[in-house]
Amino acid sequence: MSATLHADRLPSTIKDEDALEELLSRPTAWLPALLEKTPGDIMVLGVGGKVGPTLARMAKRAAPEKRVIGVARFSEPGLRERLESWGIDAISCDLLDRDSVAALPDVPNIVYMAGKKFGTDEDPSFSWAMNTHVPALVAERFRSSRIVAFSTLCVYPFAPIVGGGWDETVEPGPTGDYATSCAGRERIFSFFSRRHGTPGRLIRLNYAIDMRYGVLHDIATWVRDGTPIPIATAYASVIWQGDSNAQILGALAHCTTPTTPLNVGGPEHMSVRLVANEFGRRLGRDPVFSGEEAQTGWYNTTLAAQRLYGYPTVSLAQMIDWVADWIARDMPSHHKPTHYEERAGQF
Repeated sequence: MSATLHADRLPSTIKDEDALEELLSRPTAWLPALLEKTPGDIMVLGVGGKVGPTLARMAKRAAPEKRVIGVARFSEPGLRERLESWGIDAISCDLLDRDSVAALPDVPNIVYMAGKKFGTDEDPSFSWAMNTHVPALVAERFRSSRIVAFSTLCVYPFAPIVGGGWDETVEPGPTGDYATSCAGRERIFSFFSRRHGTPGRLIRLNYAIDMRYGVLHDIATWVRDGTPIPIATAYASVIWQGDSNAQILGALAHCTTPTTPLNVGGPEHMSVRLVANEFGRRLGRDPVFSGEEAQTGWYNTTLAAQRLYGYPTVSLAQMIDWVADWIARDMPSHHKPTHYEERAGQF
């Protein structure tokens, strides 16, 4: 098994994208044992997104004896070959096609990552199809599997910035087509879980951090470029993408019947103003802020995940240091803003 992630063995700088992807896919110390207790192979549906390749690679590194299958349309050149070089089997599939989904192999463990967020306002119908119709196809096809499905913190209504945020008992109260369709995705998986007794978890993911995108990347770039930082969304929950990948894979060992939500994010609510000032010191720029802090936002608590996994391995301070160094060296970016500051649900 490859090396695991330890808080006292982290690099001071991340040299390049190859080093970044190795680090993002390095399993936490506790993940191999959890996957060992979870029988069967793993299939990742929607592996072609920003997070999918490192999650699939982590699964293979944590459980090398398992077959790990990545499913996507593979429109990105070189992605299939990259996955296969890591020992991951790649299957091309349009998940909107019922017959193609039916032809996928039987696999005991499903991680469902497919969905549509950005561009929802231009074509809501496609987002609704991806976020509700495809889950119905998958839930029926893999009724006998465990299904850990991606969701989002945006299914929650806004919470006061005091009080710690919502826990998983709070009912969805989404704003806008994207968040509402994601609440629909949860309802679809919940319905079929109840109908067929399918074990699962619904991962209400906060903001995962990669050097090339994410809330910290957005803020650091704004500071570097002198762009006014919208401060109405005053706090956000961020987590190292490697930690969130591990918690999501680990949820295969913590499925419930019927399926239930699990918040995944950082243990603290990160202050946007604090982080901007930290980046300002490192980049030699004074942050420029726009607007005033609102008293509500998308805030939730991750206590349930902490009880299962403990604290994330990578701290907020370490993420700030890495991102500041990456931006200062003008390293690659996906050029895909998170729009974490969006408050009207328009994506």
